[in-house]
Order: sequence, then structure tokens, then C-alpha cells
Amino acid sequence: MARQGMMKLGMSMRGLGYHPAAWRHPDVPSDGTLRFEHYAHNAKMAEQGLFDMIFFADGIGLRERDEPRGSLARSGYELVEMEPMTLLPALSVLTKHIGLVTTASTTYNEPYHIARKFATLDLISGGRAGWNIVTSWSEAEAKNFNREEHLEYDTRYERAAEFVEVVKGLWDCWEPDAFAYDKEGGLFYHEDRMHLLNHKGKHFQVRGPLNVAGMPQGRPILVQAGASEQGREIAAETADVVYAAADSVQASKAYYDDVKARMAKYGRDPDELKIMPGVRTIVAATRAEAQAKFDRLQELTDPLVGLARVYAALGDLSGFDIDGPVPEPQREAQVRSATERVMKRARDGNLTIRQLYTQIVGGGFYLIGTAADIADGMQEWYEAGACDGFNVLPPYLPGCVDDFVQYITPELQRRGLFRKAYEGATLRENLGLKMPRNRWAAERAAHSKAAE
Repeated sequence: MARQGMMKLGMSMRGLGYHPAAWRHPDVPSDGTLRFEHYAHNAKMAEQGLFDMIFFADGIGLRERDEPRGSLARSGYELVEMEPMTLLPALSVLTKHIGLVTTASTTYNEPYHIARKFATLDLISGGRAGWNIVTSWSEAEAKNFNREEHLEYDTRYERAAEFVEVVKGLWDCWEPDAFAYDKEGGLFYHEDRMHLLNHKGKHFQVRGPLNVAGMPQGRPILVQAGASEQGREIAAETADVVYAAADSVQASKAYYDDVKARMAKYGRDPDELKIMPGVRTIVAATRAEAQAKFDRLQELTDPLVGLARVYAALGDLSGFDIDGPVPEPQREAQVRSATERVMKRARDGNLTIRQLYTQIVGGGFYLIGTAADIADGMQEWYEAGACDGFNVLPPYLPGCVDDFVQYITPELQRRGLFRKAYEGATLRENLGLKMPRNRWAAERAAHSKAAE
């Protein structure tokens, strides 16, 4: 039996695209990440294609390393870009329906700041804000925030869990009907419907209340990525959307089933969480044309940039003939399993260095072909119960978002897999998610019912 309902789609707008050679593509503005017009075009096109949301996977430091020497100067990937919490309010006035989601770190922010900023974005956009919750992971980011080393893993996640609870508590400080706005009676708000948070925990002490209220969605959408045990548990308890790594239909279905099964113990229905693996798409009128597009992008990869992609596993190979065989690792393995996987790939395929880094650069879950081919792949995953939709990771922008909207959106619509119009006014409505209950309003309702 075919799966009922429509798949959900997000468009990730990080940088110039998800291929490291995207900036060299002839149709890509190399300075696009520093031009508002670039973001505006992509956002408006994604809305034309009826995407649920655009997504910025933001970082707060230069996380790419110059290894081997000279590679960083040849990479346009994640180097310079606009700060999204400043950018998204501007994009909100150019769009009407599409969700606006960005990353904000729980390690290098304070809960009150985050609660206030996302509540304001929700108000400006009319209910389209979403917060992608991350702990951050790189030393480059730590060194931008008074630290020499990043917080260790367990501390980051412990802090993140408390951080999210504080933010949610701040969003609940004002009950939905707290404001009377009674000019004649002189009452601005009902005193018993404003609440202090008074949170005192291991990592945070926050009194409240938040000085923003009245969010159209009740609260912004909570988004998360993470396949770890802790990440899965946090997703099951609090997330509205999960951006998952795509491997295979079987692996994605196992992840999907595992996370959804954990939700019951938190009193949540599986439909209250949308799991959306990442997919890269390259589409054309024929399979040959689509493959040629991909091959051209691969050819634009500078050798030093390619060598940077194998540096962590194999060390500096810049002194070797890149069209010669892959040598033994030139450094002690930082992650032994990763080095072993890369070396096995090289040996099993009898690959040259260039062939190896080309495979890695062009890795990830790609769907390449005609609109029908790509829709076939997406439909297979969706109907197998491996996802609720996809987070599209365009290899280069704006071309890939333009092509998706022109070719793939109509094909998905023709198959009854995707909407032909937005269902609601807010991101929450378009995702098919229920309005969250304010904790104080829920407590008031429970007391009222008990008193009857």
C-alpha cells in the first residue's frame, strides 16, 4: 500500500553549495555568500518550489584547515558568509510562506539571547522561525570564544540539554492570553499569566521572564541533527525536525524506526517529529546530461582541495604523484577506523590519489538523472518508511535550486507526493505539527478541570 500524506522538503542554503568546487562553476557567483541578492534569489526560488523551509547550517569560526599548505586559499567552501540571524529577518520580508531555520550553538551562546532572537524572528516572519540546535564541535570555534580547547563531549551535551529546557521555559513565561491591552480599564497584562522561570541548574541561572511574547507558532520549530545515542534521545524528547545523514534505505529506515520508537516514553506521537535525510540532486533532461553536469563539477576540484579531503585520514600527500598509487598513511591515524576505510577503498579499487579524493569529494547521497529518476529515488525512501521527506543539499547554487523547482517539484506533484499549495500560514502548520501547549496554561487548565 502506498504511503499516505505528502513528503516534507527543506532547502539547505549553506554557502555556494555542498560541493567544494561549487565556487568555480561558471554559473555560480563566486562572491555570492557576501551578496544579499544571492540569498534572496535562492530563498524566493525555494518558496516558488513550495519547500517547507530554507536552512542555514551555520558555523562560528573558520573550521576548514590549511592542510596541506595552500589548500585553504583554493577552497571557497564555508569560508565567508553572512550571519544568518541578521540575514533571515531580511529574507522574511521577501517571502510569505517558507520556513526560516538556522543553527545557533548551545556552547557559545546564552539561553536568554537565543530565546529572544528566535522569538523575534517568529514575530517578524509571521510564524516561520526554526532553531537548529547544535553544540558546536571545532577548536576553531573554541578559540573565538576565550577557549583554547572545545568542551568535552559529555559536557557539551549536558549543557545543551539544560540550555534547551531554559529556552523553552523562557518561551512559556507569558501565557497566550496574558495580554489584556485594555485601554479603558488601564490593564496591559494579567499579572497571574506572566511567570518567572527562576531556573537554577548546573550550567545556567536564569530568572526571566522573556521580554518577547506572542509568537505565532507558540514557539519556534526545534531542529536537530545527530546520530549518537544522546542525539537520538534528545530528538525523541524535544525535536520537531531531525536532519539525518543518508546512507542507504535500510540504514535510514533503522534510524527512523529507532528514533520514532523512543518518542512514546516522552508522551509524544511519532508524527510529531519529521525525519529528513540529506540528499544532493543534479537533474537534467537526460541521464547523460545530468551525469555530465556532475562530472564537470568534479573536474573543477583543485588537486590541493582534493588532498585536503584525505588529509585527516592519510596525512599530507602533496609530495606524491596524484596520478600514482595511494601510498601508506603519512601520519598516525587520528580516527583509526576512518583511515582503515579510506585505505580499503583505495586498495579495493586500485585507485590513484586523484581517483580517491575525487570519489570522496563527490561522496554523500546523490541522486543524478532525469526528474523521473530523482523522484523514483525519493519515492523509494519515502514509501519504505525511511524518512518523512528530505533536506536538499544543492551541490551548487543557484543552479541546483532553480533546476529542482523547474523539474523535480512538478514530478513529485504529479505523483501525489508533494503539495501544490502551502497548507497554512506558519512553518508549524505546513509541517503538519500541532501547536505546543504552554506549560502554565496547561497547568491552569488542569486545575480548572479538577475544580469542576
